[in-house]
Amino acid sequence: MIPSAKPVVEMAQQVRSKASDLASELVMSAMNFLGVPYKMGGTSRETGFDCSGFTRHVFENSVGLILPRRSVEQANSPDLVPVQQSELKPGDLVFFNTLRSTFSHVGIYIGDNKFIHSPRTGSSVRVEDMRVSYWQKRFDGARRAPSVNASKATTGSGER
Repeated sequence: MIPSAKPVVEMAQQVRSKASDLASELVMSAMNFLGVPYKMGGTSRETGFDCSGFTRHVFENSVGLILPRRSVEQANSPDLVPVQQSELKPGDLVFFNTLRSTFSHVGIYIGDNKFIHSPRTGSSVRVEDMRVSYWQKRFDGARRAPSVNASKATTGSGER
């Protein structure tokens, strides 16, 4: 499934050092699904995931936030705050236009210009670089769950 666990471990360590505790937990949870096959309409490890089924499952099971089912609904959720690409933090949702439709694809930003997602039929959950031209051209925006990305300063750990 995964050619080498070393890059994943290194990414996970970077996320832990930069992210809030909840965001770190969310990203670590998402990483546990690397290699799970894509399945249209899929919502679990057993059935496989489509993109929004993946994000919904990770958010619900790692931080208790229930997202809407479809990517466009997630993008338009009143519980999520729009963020600029330059302000992305681990745990943010990133949206792309992959089907000639706004917000037709979603993933979870993990830091260092990378995101994790369930891409398409015949593929599986994986990490991609947002700097690749395919993703750059299709980036639609990002959303943040305020409870997930509260800064460590506001949660009492004193950082920043």
